[in-house]
Amino acid sequence: MSTKSIEQAENLNLTDFSCRHLTVDDIWIPLGESLLIEMFRPLWNMAVDGFGNHDPGGRRAAQNISPWDVLHPGRPWALKLSSGKTKEAILAGIEQHLKQYR
Repeated sequence: MSTKSIEQAENLNLTDFSCRHLTVDDIWIPLGESLLIEMFRPLWNMAVDGFGNHDPGGRRAAQNISPWDVLHPGRPWALKLSSGKTKEAILAGIEQHLKQYR
């Protein structure tokens, strides 16, 4: 697991996170991932997209900054991206998600 996105965030600590792994044949990865997302509806897949993003490069620098980078600033390359959703709009989406799925 890459920890770079968490380490670069100004308001997160890597020690607050944990990760578990399941080793399976490649053919089962898409099915397993889909089932886990459907079952647990994690925020980072549903309401706060962008955790796994990489620098989009010069040709796509006009794209909007991800909700992850709005809530957890610190990745240097995200500074060049256009404005996206406001922090307030993202937090409202999180609140709605939690009401709906928890």
